[in-house]
Amino acid sequence: MASSTQLKSDALMEQMKLHMSTDAGKQLIKKIGLVYQINIAPKKLGFNEKSFVVDLKKGEVKEGLYEDGKPDATFSFKDDDFIKVATGKMNPQFAFMRGAIKIKGSISAAQKFTPDIFPKPSKM
Repeated sequence: MASSTQLKSDALMEQMKLHMSTDAGKQLIKKIGLVYQINIAPKKLGFNEKSFVVDLKKGEVKEGLYEDGKPDATFSFKDDDFIKVATGKMNPQFAFMRGAIKIKGSISAAQKFTPDIFPKPSKM
């Protein structure tokens, strides 16, 4: 059922795929070099989540779970909160403190997860 759910985040992840092939995307790979798994729920965390892997080692973004071991950090968001964090409208640390983000894995890797890794959306 989760795969049939259309999320606002889908468009941003498509932009992210294209962003990885740009010079700015290649700089991110050199600078960050981590793998993030992002689970996005339409309404409530843990229910009907759609997962994406943002691999800043290989420069790939794909739908599905990370299959090459464990990601450096895993984030769970509601769709609206993910858009706010990715577009810089919500501070990731603030979102974590108020429970809008759940994090598993390396805290130091999680701290490198900022709106700067996402392309600036032209229109969403």
